[in-house]
Amino acid sequence: MSGFRAGKYFLPLNGPACIMGILNVTPDSFSDGGRSFEPEVAVANALAMQEQGAGMLDIGGQSTRPGFTAIPPEEEWERIEPVLKALTGRLRIPISIDTFYPQVASLALSAGADVINDVNGFTDPAMFPAVQGNTCGCIIMHNGHVLEEDPSEDILTRVRRFFEDKLRYAKEIGINPERICFDPGIGFGKTYEENLRLIANVEAVKIEGCAFLMAASRKGVIGKSSGNPPAQERLPGTLAAHTIAQAGGAQLLRVHDVREAVQAAQVAYAVLCAKEGGMAHG
Repeated sequence: MSGFRAGKYFLPLNGPACIMGILNVTPDSFSDGGRSFEPEVAVANALAMQEQGAGMLDIGGQSTRPGFTAIPPEEEWERIEPVLKALTGRLRIPISIDTFYPQVASLALSAGADVINDVNGFTDPAMFPAVQGNTCGCIIMHNGHVLEEDPSEDILTRVRRFFEDKLRYAKEIGINPERICFDPGIGFGKTYEENLRLIANVEAVKIEGCAFLMAASRKGVIGKSSGNPPAQERLPGTLAAHTIAQAGGAQLLRVHDVREAVQAAQVAYAVLCAKEGGMAHG
């Protein structure tokens, strides 16, 4: 795997994990709802994350916390549009849009977005056509809430098969694998034990030739493993989980705390490079 194609950007993925900073332009996200809801505040926070070392920015206009109520695409775009337009040309890093609406994806790409991050895993039949004529990156997440799967089947088998099927289809319609990044979907339709297994066994589900994202920041699996502290107090646990994922081969990490995540990824990479025989996972 040489890198991840994200529109006009090409991210080499042979060093420390690339840190994707989370910018929730929502009033109700599970751990930072309202912090970046006002466009001018969102822009300032985005620029700050870039200076802290983020390699990508992920803008979301809709909370997907457990039990969320979906807002319509028009409202989601009303939240995203002013922030995206204000940041276009001011960032040196790719802008990802977190949406499962094909119409929002199309509008965002026309407005300068570089990546579409779909928590429903491109299951909407219109989502692949929305990105097909573009060079944007495509983050495809496994979401147990929207997939018809046998829950008794091993989670690693289910996730890897889903990735393989999506990659096969993407290739059939002419989407280059270097534009694909897979996300195992920590916290989305999985048990506590399944979430732990996915974090611990990245190499079992990672697809050769495609980027791999781990997004466990502040999530329930972190809380349950550490005595259920408030979401804002789960940074140490997040760093532990993401470091293990990076050791297994994760190349992108989606986080709330950029500065700390960048340092952790750099140290993890240095330690892994010192391992006898070099890094096992590039």
